[in-house]
Amino acid sequence: MPVTPKKAPIFRPLAVVCCMVESVGLLHRWVPLGLLVISGASVPLLLWSPSGLARLDGLRMERQRIAVEIERLEREIQRLRVQADAIKASPSSVERVARDELGLVRRTEVVIQFEAE
Repeated sequence: MPVTPKKAPIFRPLAVVCCMVESVGLLHRWVPLGLLVISGASVPLLLWSPSGLARLDGLRMERQRIAVEIERLEREIQRLRVQADAIKASPSSVERVARDELGLVRRTEVVIQFEAE
């Protein structure tokens, strides 16, 4: 008598299906809980690590220091612009700068230097 192969059942037995449903249900419960535990442990570690809140505070202080420096430099630029405009507009200002900063004198003037005691 020839042996005919058995056809695989289309439906799994009820016990196997119930076991699979239970394991999927447990999986759906434990995976989020495990992620929550890992997150709860890692977030405080990241916050209090040297690259966490301490670095954030340091960067904030540096940003504030740089903002103060920028304001100071903007005031200096404005002062220099006013001074440059005054020099361009007034011949007496040009003469004052030439005398005070460059040490220039007129051809008709005589320079007398005194020795410091």
